[in-house]
Amino acid sequence: MRKTREILRLLWQLRFGVRQTARSCQTSHATVVEYRRRAEAAGLDWPGVEAMDTVNLERRLFPSTTSKSPPVRPQPDWSEIHQELKGKGVTLQLLWDEHKAVYQDGYQYSRFCELYGDWRGRLDLSMRQHHRAGEKLFVDYCGQTVPITDPGTGAIHEAEIFVAVLGASNYTYAEATRSQGLVDWVGSHIRTLEFLDGCPELFVPDNLKSGVNRPCRYEPELNPTYRDLATHYGMAIIPARVR
Repeated sequence: MRKTREILRLLWQLRFGVRQTARSCQTSHATVVEYRRRAEAAGLDWPGVEAMDTVNLERRLFPSTTSKSPPVRPQPDWSEIHQELKGKGVTLQLLWDEHKAVYQDGYQYSRFCELYGDWRGRLDLSMRQHHRAGEKLFVDYCGQTVPITDPGTGAIHEAEIFVAVLGASNYTYAEATRSQGLVDWVGSHIRTLEFLDGCPELFVPDNLKSGVNRPCRYEPELNPTYRDLATHYGMAIIPARVR
């Protein structure tokens, strides 16, 4: 407290500047500023400090708190996170890593996921779909590719990932193909039906060029080979709505 009293004397009685006071008391200028802030917050002036004993001065400058409130953690912007999750390759783990890099005192990963799940559960859903078992098979490429290395030449080729999902059960088939071309597209459908050991009523593709020549909400123009595939298996094709 002796140094604290001397800092306040130099500031208030002798009108020293902050840095001059810090050099005189052999302390940092940040400490000088902090002591002055505490004294002003306590409503003190130099006559009052000079007349005050050490115990009371310390009590006024550094009041003890009986209860400590838990630290307030920085809250992520859940709406922004929800939008970023729509991007290719973006996961909650990646977004948490970015959040933690900025806010080291932020939530741990499990709590981060739990809070995001709670926030997402309060969203107002705009559409609810009901699926009958065996009715729809949703097909598309996932968008991400997988590097495949030719063991003979060492050349690396990016393979496409075809995914087919039954609407009611979410039962899923996936495979890697060389391209999204018509031959691979049709071949993936055939292998999917062989894997399922049966045929649903409908193929529901996205508007991939290999399957849909001209997207349209009411009368999409299907690729003839793709239409022949559906006819062969006794199925129909209803592409998803554009956007």
